[in-house]
Amino acid sequence: MKTISVVVPVYNEEQTIIDVLFSIKRQNISDIEFEVIVVDDGSNDSTPQLLTQHSDLYTKYIRLNKNKGKGFAVREGIRESTGEYVLFQDADLEYNPDDYITLIDPVKMFEADLVIGSRFIAPVYSRVAYFWHKVGNRLITLLFNISNNLTFTDIYSCYVLFKREYIAPDDLITNGWEQQAELLTKLAKKSKIIYEVPISYHGRTYNEGKKIRAHHTIAIIYSIIRFKLFS
Repeated sequence: MKTISVVVPVYNEEQTIIDVLFSIKRQNISDIEFEVIVVDDGSNDSTPQLLTQHSDLYTKYIRLNKNKGKGFAVREGIRESTGEYVLFQDADLEYNPDDYITLIDPVKMFEADLVIGSRFIAPVYSRVAYFWHKVGNRLITLLFNISNNLTFTDIYSCYVLFKREYIAPDDLITNGWEQQAELLTKLAKKSKIIYEVPISYHGRTYNEGKKIRAHHTIAIIYSIIRFKLFS
């Protein structure tokens, strides 16, 4: 039996957080136990109240007093995790926990150190959204692959599954969207068995609550270069 710590950072997701947690709860994969850690990054809507009312849907709940950034919330979730592996889950409905079984297959079959879910390698479905988001994603993925001699197609997918022992929370120093670039760069140095698997994607529009913006790409590119060269 392997334990996977599912870290769910959440900020003002009152419309979706409970549905996401219900979806995680119904996952039943042989030889896998899930530890669900919800980190509320200072939400000022009804998210905290909803989480308090549905304490049966998670293992641990961390409430931050103010919004400190997704990266900060992720770090606190990793700090509280106890599983052999950590898996990230966004609190919206863009990513479907039904894909956990696909993400976990390389762990069960090959003892993978790192698995990333890709929205670009034959998913069952993928909602059509913003052209420039895809261009930006391809750009940062190309830069990451050149820097680390890898062949990923989608490094800014939410679904990243990795051995917890490879990342010490205090070694992560960024607090924003760029933290994923930092984390993956550090994981790439330690991981020997790496896989990428197809996942489905129901992306949101800005009107529906999507948070990442084009200007975040600058910090992400800087992080890829910075942590490859100086860490």
